[in-house]
Amino acid sequence: MTVIGTGYLGATHAAAMAELGHEVLGVDNNPAQLAALREGRTPFFEPGLEELLAKHVASGRLRFSDSYAEAADFADLHFICVGTPQRSGSYAADMSYVDSAFSAIAEASQRPALLVGKSTVPVGTAARLQELITRVSPAGDGMQLAWNPEFLREGFAVKDTLHPDRIVLGTESSETEQRLREVYARPIAEGTPVVVTDFPTAELVKTAANAFLATKISFINAMAEVCEAAGGDVTVLADAIGHDARIGRRFLNAGVGFGGGCLPKDIRAFMARAGEIGVDQAVTFLTEIDSINLRRRTGAVDAAGELLGGQVSGRRVAVLGAAFKPDSDDVRDSPALDIAAGLHVHGADVRVYDPKAMHRAALAYPALGYADSLDAAVDGAEVVLLLTEWAEFRALTPADLDGKVAGKAIFDGRNVLDPAQWREAGWTYRGVGR
Repeated sequence: MTVIGTGYLGATHAAAMAELGHEVLGVDNNPAQLAALREGRTPFFEPGLEELLAKHVASGRLRFSDSYAEAADFADLHFICVGTPQRSGSYAADMSYVDSAFSAIAEASQRPALLVGKSTVPVGTAARLQELITRVSPAGDGMQLAWNPEFLREGFAVKDTLHPDRIVLGTESSETEQRLREVYARPIAEGTPVVVTDFPTAELVKTAANAFLATKISFINAMAEVCEAAGGDVTVLADAIGHDARIGRRFLNAGVGFGGGCLPKDIRAFMARAGEIGVDQAVTFLTEIDSINLRRRTGAVDAAGELLGGQVSGRRVAVLGAAFKPDSDDVRDSPALDIAAGLHVHGADVRVYDPKAMHRAALAYPALGYADSLDAAVDGAEVVLLLTEWAEFRALTPADLDGKVAGKAIFDGRNVLDPAQWREAGWTYRGVGR
C-alpha cells in the first residue's frame, strides 16, 4: 500500500501499517521531511513513533518517495492522509491538498486501484472525489474510493492506530469493505468494532466526534465562569456530575481551553459546511462553543494582570507550556502561546518554556521570549502561568520555585496543582473556576 501525505497523520499511519505486516511506501513532496523519514526520524514529536518508524525503515518494510508514478506502480491501495487546514478568510476547510492528492494518484494509475481517504473533510467530499478520480484516471471506472476517518489523539497516536477503539469504513461495495478488513485484520481480531456505512456518514463521524468533545470542554469552561462568579469550585462540580454514567468525567476538566490542528478548525469547517447544505441552524450552538473556548484565553490574560496588581507592562512573566497539549510539540492554535502573546502585547516581559515545543513555538511566535529550562523561565518571574499540563509541571511544588521567582503568584490554567499546598507556602494561587 501507499500512504500519501507524511505529516502527523500520514507518518503515523505508514509506520503503523508496516507494524501490522504491510509493505508501505510513503509519498510526499516535502524534501526535508522525506529526508528525515528515510533516516527513520520524525520531523515532530510523538511518543513511540520514531522507534516504530526506525524499526520498519531498517526492516525495508517502509520506505518513502516523492513520485506518484512510483506509487501507482508499487500498489493499488492508496491511503490519502493530507491536511485540510482552515481556508484563509473563511471558516471552511481548504480542500486543495486533498483534491490535488486524489487527482495526482488517479492520473498516475494505469490499472484499477482503491483510494482511501483518511483526512477530515466536509460531508459530500467522497462523492465528489469518486467522480473526479473516475474522470481523470486512465483506469476509469476501475478507480474505487472508500472513506476511513482517523481518530488519532496526539500523544497516543501509535496506540490509537494499532489498537483503535473503532474502525469506520465508508464504502459502496462489499469488495472494498473486504479489502479494508484485510488491512485491519489484526485489530479486528483483537475485538475492535467495525462500523460499515455510506460515504456521508463516514465523513460526518470524525466531525461529529470533534464537535461533541469541543462541546463537552466548553461546557465545563462555561461552568467555570459561573463558579468564579458564584464562589463555587468547578473541579468538585465536575467530579459530582461526572459520576453520572450518562455524562462521564472525561473531558470535564476546566482550563484555558482546547487548541491544536483539529478541534478548532474542524468545528468551524462543520459550521461552514452546514450552512452550505442549508442546515446552519442545526449547529449554531458551535458558535458559542468556539466563543467560550476563546474567552478562556482572554480570561487567563486578565487573571495574570490581576495577580500583578493590574500593572502588566514591564513585568516578568513565566509561561510554562507552549504546545497545545502535553506529549506533543504541536503549537497550532495553542492556548498557551495565544495567552503568552496577549501578555506580550500588554508589555509584559514573557519567558516561555516547554519540554518539546520550543523550536516550533519560536517559529510561530518569534516576538516572545524563550527560556531553555524551567528554572530559567521562572528566574525573576513575578507571576508564573502553568498553561500546558506536562508531567514535570504537574509535579511542581512551591519548594521547586523558592529562591528563583521574584513574586509568589501562580495561575494554574489547567487546575492540576493543589491550591492548599501553594497557599500554605505563602503563594497567591489562582485556578480556573475554583
